[in-house]
Amino acid sequence: MSIVMQVGYVIVGALFFSAAAMALVRIVRGPSILDRIIASDVLLTTLICVLGAEMIHNGHTRTVPVMLVLAMTAFLATVAVARYVSKQDPS
Repeated sequence: MSIVMQVGYVIVGALFFSAAAMALVRIVRGPSILDRIIASDVLLTTLICVLGAEMIHNGHTRTVPVMLVLAMTAFLATVAVARYVSKQDPS
């Protein structure tokens, strides 16, 4: 493996880690439930991207079902919270 690829992996890993860390901070400190659900979507999307990058790096497709389940879970959670919040909003 060349030094360019190794540097690329370190940069990509640092970007994924920083995205996940910022999403976790927003989940903990989010002032509203909408901020928290958006941050959890960002966290799940980051996890899906990490799994995709690992899949590309190792040259396999075994984690595709896991990625699909995570995407479906994120979507359903967002829809459920949006429906819950819209029922509480009087306007």
